[in-house]
Amino acid sequence: QVRLVESGGGSVQAGGSLRLSCAASGPHFSLHTVAWFRQAPGKEREVVAQSGLNTFYSDSVKGRFTISRDNLKNTVYLQMNSLNAEDTAVYYCHARVASRTHWGQGTLVTVSS
Repeated sequence: QVRLVESGGGSVQAGGSLRLSCAASGPHFSLHTVAWFRQAPGKEREVVAQSGLNTFYSDSVKGRFTISRDNLKNTVYLQMNSLNAEDTAVYYCHARVASRTHWGQGTLVTVSS
């Protein structure tokens, strides 16, 4: 079973940067498609970046966020630059292989003006 633990969230000023990390444990992690989702209060959870056979970024984060992974460390990263208030959300790490999906507990990012 894959277990995901996010870290790196916090409070930053608009225009600042954060790097989120997702540490994974379990088998066959290198075969997983990984993604970052976020959910703001009162809104649906949305995917912001994905890395697998395809690399995907939502339009709202293109050019500002970068997803990367280190399979030797079983870690996924989300580098977030030029943050703005609309990026405020709980960010979740997600991993998927075949029919199995896994979620982290989430880490809160708050961006203030």
